[in-house]
Amino acid sequence: MAAYDFLSVRLFVDLPLEEGASLALDKTQQNYLGNVLRLKAGDQILVFNGRDGEFAAGLAVEGRRIGLSVEARTRPQTPLPALRWLFAPLKHARLDYMVQKAVEMGVGSIEPVLTRRTQVSRVNLERMQANAVEAAEQCGVIAVPAVVPEAPLLARLESWDPSVHLVFCDEEAAIRDPLAALAAMPEGPLAVLIGPEGGFDESERQAIGRLPSHTRLSLGPRILRADTAAVAALALVQAVRGDWRG
Repeated sequence: MAAYDFLSVRLFVDLPLEEGASLALDKTQQNYLGNVLRLKAGDQILVFNGRDGEFAAGLAVEGRRIGLSVEARTRPQTPLPALRWLFAPLKHARLDYMVQKAVEMGVGSIEPVLTRRTQVSRVNLERMQANAVEAAEQCGVIAVPAVVPEAPLLARLESWDPSVHLVFCDEEAAIRDPLAALAAMPEGPLAVLIGPEGGFDESERQAIGRLPSHTRLSLGPRILRADTAAVAALALVQAVRGDWRG
């Protein structure tokens, strides 16, 4: 894989990418490149769409319109990570933070679940997708995670794929070494579940306990806010069982 370019502007475009293509940008993207970044005709950026890899592109300016001329591919497309992230959604800025950090931590799907104590009943999926794209643009991610529509936790568990091992982060789990618990899990696809700030209720714990493959995990002796718990849990999983191992 080519070394990551830390200096160039990166832009997600939901358009087919290939060498020699001409891209028409929407008004928001044109404003960002022309008025916010003040780029000029011929200036170089990097573009990606989550499917075709990353390409160099030059700005093409016609009057007030800004487009892109796609040049050579700089990095091949990488597959979406297999790690799934399920979480009880929070409000506004803290949810934005959680989504951005999950993308940085290498999740492949973003799956809000509604629990008995979830404080948010409706989720703005477009805003979540925008936050996922922004994090990918800023951090060199090529494969943008899918944002799955929200669903009740119990309904999601009823249709659970038994081949996926669920890492269930529970503040009531016995205090133990989380690294040892993760190392003892079977090989295979993983999902991480983070609950609401009020915690899971007993019926939800029982439903999770009926899954054929799961690990009830403590995140230490202190109670963490949900957004902190998400980052901590994903870091542990990636370090012990994920792609941080190389």
